[in-house]
Amino acid sequence: MKKEKIGFELLIFDDASELSQNEQKLLKQAAAARQDAYAPYSKFKVGAAVLLENGEVVIGNNQENASYPSGLCAERVAIFHAGAKYPGVPVKAIAISASSSKEANGEPAAPCGNCRQSIIEYEQKQKSPISLLLSSETGPIYKCNSTADILPLAFNSSFLGDS
Repeated sequence: MKKEKIGFELLIFDDASELSQNEQKLLKQAAAARQDAYAPYSKFKVGAAVLLENGEVVIGNNQENASYPSGLCAERVAIFHAGAKYPGVPVKAIAISASSSKEANGEPAAPCGNCRQSIIEYEQKQKSPISLLLSSETGPIYKCNSTADILPLAFNSSFLGDS
């Protein structure tokens, strides 16, 4: 038997003023997108802003549906939109802003498993990391240098055989 520990470095900022101007701007865009989220059932609104290598920013927000599996998270709305509108342009970073009208937590929410898998597909395809900025309405801001950090044993195309 072999035992191995897997971990990553998480940067924690007390507030946005500690971030670069570009990161602050990206977080503001994610927070603005969050305001327009359609979340009548969960009351949990999420906005995402995807920064592309060409400088473009593509936003998304969660879109719920009474048939719960039919909804889509903000991260996937944004990254799929970026992939459709700017195919082949690498993604540099994604800012995610979440809030709940039910309970003010103050802790940033990380992407769900489906979103992690969707984002890592782009990271693997472009062969470069996608950093994540995670925020709430209040509280600290988390920064991960790569999506692979929060999904270390990711499923990828090599498991499908002909890759």
